[in-house]
Order: sequence, then structure tokens, then C-alpha cells
Amino acid sequence: MRPIADYGLLGDTRTAALVSGDGSVDWLCAPRFDGDPVFGRLVGGAEAGSFRLGPAAGAPVVSRRYLPGTATLETTWATPGGRLTLTEGMVAEVSGRMLPATLLVRRLSAEGGVCEAVVELDPRLGEDHRRPRTSCRGDALVCSWGALALSLGCDAPAPVEVGGRTPVTVTPGRPVTFVLALAHREPIIQVPPAAAWALLLADQDRWRAWCARIAADLPFREAVVRSLLTLRLLTYSPSGAPVAAPTTSLPELAGGSRNWDYRFAWPRDASLGIGAFLGVGLVEEARSFLWWLLHASRLHRPRLPVLLTLDGRRPAPERTLRGWPGYAGSVPVQVGNGAADQHQLDGYGWVVDAAWLLVQSGHPLYPETWRAVRGFTDEVVRRWPEPDAGIWEVRGDEAHHVHSKLMAWTALDRALRIARSHRLPARQRRRWEAAREALGAELRERGFDADAGTYTRTYGSRDLDAALLVLPLTGLDPPGSDRVSGTVDAIRRELGAGGPLLYRYPPGHDGLPGTEGAFLPCSFWLVQALAGTGRRAEAVELFEELWRRATGLGLYAEEMDPATGEHLGNFPQALTHAALVQAALALREVSARPAVRVPTA
Repeated sequence: MRPIADYGLLGDTRTAALVSGDGSVDWLCAPRFDGDPVFGRLVGGAEAGSFRLGPAAGAPVVSRRYLPGTATLETTWATPGGRLTLTEGMVAEVSGRMLPATLLVRRLSAEGGVCEAVVELDPRLGEDHRRPRTSCRGDALVCSWGALALSLGCDAPAPVEVGGRTPVTVTPGRPVTFVLALAHREPIIQVPPAAAWALLLADQDRWRAWCARIAADLPFREAVVRSLLTLRLLTYSPSGAPVAAPTTSLPELAGGSRNWDYRFAWPRDASLGIGAFLGVGLVEEARSFLWWLLHASRLHRPRLPVLLTLDGRRPAPERTLRGWPGYAGSVPVQVGNGAADQHQLDGYGWVVDAAWLLVQSGHPLYPETWRAVRGFTDEVVRRWPEPDAGIWEVRGDEAHHVHSKLMAWTALDRALRIARSHRLPARQRRRWEAAREALGAELRERGFDADAGTYTRTYGSRDLDAALLVLPLTGLDPPGSDRVSGTVDAIRRELGAGGPLLYRYPPGHDGLPGTEGAFLPCSFWLVQALAGTGRRAEAVELFEELWRRATGLGLYAEEMDPATGEHLGNFPQALTHAALVQAALALREVSARPAVRVPTA
């Protein structure tokens, strides 16, 4: 099995493919992110299907990159005959034309001599790895499963055999283009290879123009641009829903059982995306995320769901796929997510804070948006005294999580700030103010361990929680206070996993068997916290270390094995990339301040 970090992301803002360094598409769901996989080898084994283009015999990769400012991936191998290059991407812009919703274009080209390549197409659908019915329509091979159809066209003369190996000879100056199209409940549309390649080139130009709109003064701009492109590819364009990751059940520890389905939209992630896009000048994208958030939650208000489907519905119950071997033997492989049944108080804080960021940047809320925010804030007033499941979705008893209370306080504080420029009845304002004061007092008393000089994971506990690295950003205590610096330093010291890595809480303290890797978003939150407390030099150094730990394509998973540096968990992870962008924004914000290096104990 290939390492998770070996995979590149191809996407069209409706679904996504993960392609390995040997040219194999080992994950692609149809017709959208949360559909059944047609290529599922990543977690389903060889019987779950794949689609490989690459050298006929083993050959080393000599370069692999995204074309700058695009979502097009280029992989080059050194073969006995010469250099073989695979250039591939998915066409995102298909509206207004007779095109399939999913169009994957893959081109092989040779340099320095004739290269022998191979095509292996073995699509299987769904839990039972169903083989397709096959037929030929003109020059294209068509695979179908009732309402779903897949076609593969090529400008090479050799017919592709499903489930077999088809040799392809690639001559310099004569590239070979393959076009895979998917259709669901509609006629399959054949796109000639030359036309498909032109569509991909036009898509590249659109991505470059989009990237050119990103602020030019950002530190680590290359990392930020790649992260924003990834976030955009993981946004389901028909509804605007941000997908947490395009995969399910990639393990938090190889061989372990902490395997979850992340092909859903979390309001928390959407809120972080609002801040990320807004901070780099992409206001339309920020507003789109907020629109999705408010539209998707309309049936649940004033309650804020933990996660939603791409259509804003409740996810199906969590269940295990029978007979799926999992990535590196990590079982169970699951679809659905049981966290949908949890109460997570912190989500309200992220959402209301995102609305405040829009107002603060000069974009007043529409009346409907303000009504929704007011409803969420009233729900916080009602529910903040209750225990909750916490940000980490621990499958156990609810508790009084300090981070959850902190974000509830943030919701009240940001709503009151918004109310300075938006209409609010005096009685409602007084209720919010009273709740903010009461919650703040309780947090300072019950959430703080005076002996250790740090805020804790839960009331009365001595455990730490890396989610509290957001403390300097909230305003509960001054960023330079002993309480804030003590908490940041304690988390860095006690939850450190080596180098720039952090555990999100003490390993094993979550009621589940086994352990997990270090949680990558927390490391970027530490960058933010250091920058926010005036320690910019340390923050820059930490960011540099983290950027060196990205995959060769600039992508991040959810977690990382501290011992090996292997990426773990669902991939690529939107939360990690959003945290990276916000860390870079924090560095930019303090760039004019003098750096202060404070040694950690």
C-alpha cells in the first residue's frame, strides 16, 4: 500500500480523485464526494477498483508537482526508453456547455525516446465491488451500473480492456490523451480527447486567474495558495458545502480502529474557511461559505448541527462496510458519521466569530443573516451551562469542556460586537451581556488550574487541550497575560509530540482503544497563538518546520505519526489547510511588531 502522503488530489469541486505516485487513481466517488466509490482500492483493496496510467515496468519518479497556480498534476518517470510524463486534472468549469459533470483528463507524453506505458482500468462500484456492464460506443469504452455510467475515450489505437493491462507506446511529439467521463441519471457525453485537453488548459487559466486574486503580501504565500486551492477543490460547488476531506476511514494510526467518514460538511470548518478566504481578499468565497452555512442550517435553527450532508441534510447512520480490508489493515471502514448526534457547544462560537469577521472587514450582515446569528446566540445563552461532547467528538460521556465554554463566550462577545452596528432589542442585549459576564467568570474560576497556571481540558481536570490555543484570539484574557502565556506554554510542553507536532489531548484519554498521531491543525494553531502573543520569531520558525513536513505536493492529512513523519487520517484535510492559512495571516498581522522570543520551560 502506498503511503497516504504519496497521493495527489485531483478535483472539480463536485468530486475528487486521489492518484498515487505510480499513476493509479485509487479513490474516486461518483457522482459526488459522498457517493459510492468507482475506484476504491485506497481502503477497499484491489477488489475495490483502480485506474492506472504509467510506465509498463517499474520506473522511478524523477519529478512530481502541481503546475503553478493550478490544480493540474504532473508526474515524470525515468523509463528505459526516455522520460514519461503524466499530466492530469479534472475540469471544474462545465456549466453552460454540453459536458459531463465529471471529466478526468490524463495525458501521457514522452521525451528523449519511445516510452512503453500501460493502462489498467478496473472500475468497481460501491460496497460489493460490483463489476460494470461494458459496451463500445464509437471509439469509447462504456461501463455502466444502472443509473451510473463511466466512459473512457483515447486517441491511441489500442482498445482498453476492463480488468486487464493494455500496453501503450508513447512517442516523443505524439502524446496520448485519455478522457474519463461520469454520468449519473443522464446520458453519457463523449468528449473527444483533443477537445478535453483544450478544456483542461482553459481550466488551468481560470485557476491561475483565481490565484492571482490572492493577496500578494502573505508570508509563505506558496503554502497559502496551495492550501486555498485545496480548500476550493473541497468545496461542493452546487451547494457551496465545504467537505472536511474527500475520503473515509483513512486511519489516525495505521492498523488502528479510529477510522471515520469525513465526506460531510462541518459548520466549524465552514467558519474557518470564511476567515481564511476573507483574510486573503477572496470575499465572494467567504460569503459563499456563510450562505451555505445559513441555508444548510435553516431547518435546525436555532440549534447548530455538528455536521451536515452536502445538501444540508442529516447524515445517514454510521455503519461498517462488510469485507473491506481498510488502509494498511485498518478497520472498520465506515460510511456515515455518528458524531452527527452529538451536542458541540463550540460550533456556535466559530460561526458567530466568522460573521463578526465579515462585519469587521466592512461587509454588514443581511437581515436574514443577522436573524440567524441572533438565534444562535440565544441558543448559547440557553445551553452554555450544560455539558457537551467537545470539539474532538469523543465517543463517551459529555463533560464541561473548557474550550467549548470559551467558544460559547466568544459567540456572545462577537454577537455583541456585531450589535454595535446592527439592530438589537435592548432586552436581548442585556441578556447576552449578562450571559457573557457569568460565563467569563465561571471560566476563569472553574476552567483554570491556579497551581499549574493554565486553563484545562474540562472543569476540575488537570488534563490539557490543544484546542485552547485559540485563547489569545478570543479576548477572554489579554493576549499578554500570565493566564494566556501559561496555557500556551503548558500545551506546547505537555502535549508536544516532537518537533513542531502536538497531540490534541493526552494520548489515550478519549475512551477509545489504542492511540493516534499528532493533530496537525493544532500545530498551526500554535503558530497563531505564538504570533498573537508577540512571539513572531518563534512562530515563523515553527511554520517553517511544519511546511517542511507537507507532502511533496504541499498537502496535509489530519494527523502525523510523530515517530515516522507519516501522514495519517483522512486526506487531504480541509481543517489543516484552513489552519495553515490562518497561521500565515497571523504572521502577516504581527509582521510590523518587534519580535519577542520567550523561552519555553
